[in-house]
Amino acid sequence: MLIFADDLGYGELGCYGQTKIETPNIDALARDGARFSQFYTAAPVCAPSRSALLTGQHLGHTPNRDNSEVQPEGQGPLPAGTTTLAHDLKAAGYTTACIGKWGLGFVGSTGDPNAMGFDLFFGYNCQRQAWSYYPTHLWRNAEKVALDGNDPNGHRAEGRKETTYACDLLLAEAEQFIARQKDGPFFLSYASPLPHLALQIPAKEIARYHLRFDEMPYVGGKGYTPHLTPRSAYAALITRLDAEVGAIRAALERAGVANDTLIVLTSDNGPTHDVGGVDTNFFASTAGLRGRKGSVWEGGIRVPGIACWPGRIASGRTIDTPAWTVDLRTTFVRLAGATPPANDGIDLGPLLLEGREPEPRTLYWPFPGYGGQQAVRDGRWKLVRQGMNAAAKAGNPMPAWQLYDLAADPLETTDIAAQHPEVVARLATFAAAEYTPSDRYKLGDLDAITTVAPPAFTAPTR
Repeated sequence: MLIFADDLGYGELGCYGQTKIETPNIDALARDGARFSQFYTAAPVCAPSRSALLTGQHLGHTPNRDNSEVQPEGQGPLPAGTTTLAHDLKAAGYTTACIGKWGLGFVGSTGDPNAMGFDLFFGYNCQRQAWSYYPTHLWRNAEKVALDGNDPNGHRAEGRKETTYACDLLLAEAEQFIARQKDGPFFLSYASPLPHLALQIPAKEIARYHLRFDEMPYVGGKGYTPHLTPRSAYAALITRLDAEVGAIRAALERAGVANDTLIVLTSDNGPTHDVGGVDTNFFASTAGLRGRKGSVWEGGIRVPGIACWPGRIASGRTIDTPAWTVDLRTTFVRLAGATPPANDGIDLGPLLLEGREPEPRTLYWPFPGYGGQQAVRDGRWKLVRQGMNAAAKAGNPMPAWQLYDLAADPLETTDIAAQHPEVVARLATFAAAEYTPSDRYKLGDLDAITTVAPPAFTAPTR
């Protein structure tokens, strides 16, 4: 099964050096299994990260390469004909479920989770709706599930009405799904919205951080929810995620399948910027790495990566081999005894189960968002350029590549491109060869001018 957190930073767990936020269950998961020190997401924001994970294709190939909003609810859908990890496992006899956050196609579209191989979907179809932990509704497949006690507007004198905490419903659904699958193979993607903003957490859960930190109330603004103790609230969101990991492991134990279940825990991207009351500097959310969510610097794409399978993966291991979410399709499908289609990932099974190192390879992030960026990781080398879209719009040459030696300079402080032109040329050639142009997502000068307009999507009113 996959536990896929939302905006969880590389440094926000105890097992990755966090000292202010309590994460005992995730730390135990790492002790009982393997922890990657250089695990990456395929994209620095939500939707393309999920697209790449499910398809096993990096951003130069996967269909959805940036967040793409649809009104009144949803995101631009994965196109018809897309196949995913869930399709592969379903064909191999697995019951499949996605519980949590989707963001890859509104209900009834080609990117609907049921169309993408999941027998069950329960949660937020639209990632915008997931900005509130007290939404007006969730979705169970094509059924809209109203949460009548929640009202983001409320009466003018009363303000918001917050009755039903969505994460309680998501966790209960996951526990029930696991209980039903004790007699057959299953794949559960638990795509938690935690700890993404807003700062909304039940009082009983924030109590453990009462008076622990110096606080300055966050007054809100720009659509963000105010909070009197924002540091405590943010810490409590991550500790809540940790408690859910413990509850899921307990559910596996009750069902008698804990020893038969591989759990992979990771995040869709790095931590958010310091908006909405979040203070990533205070919590060292990237463990000192440069950048945040939305950037291809290490802080935006390097994320926690933990794999636990009792009796199969040796406990207490730290794996320094670079790997990424693109590998998960091939890895899960191979471990299920099936053959995945050709994609950009590799099978991490030999590394996890036997300690066999994979062949060296190159990782690639061509991201059209946040101004247009590219990054390439090859061994110790990291190639980066930014500001591509503004240059293309102005008719200017693309920005120069920057080169960093991550072995000597993991914080990406010193550009050494001028000293290693041969490395820059080699990795830039790789980047150009690995990029397939897109009509919907333009990145600098890499996408050919086309007369085909990108499709417009409008979700049905329900």
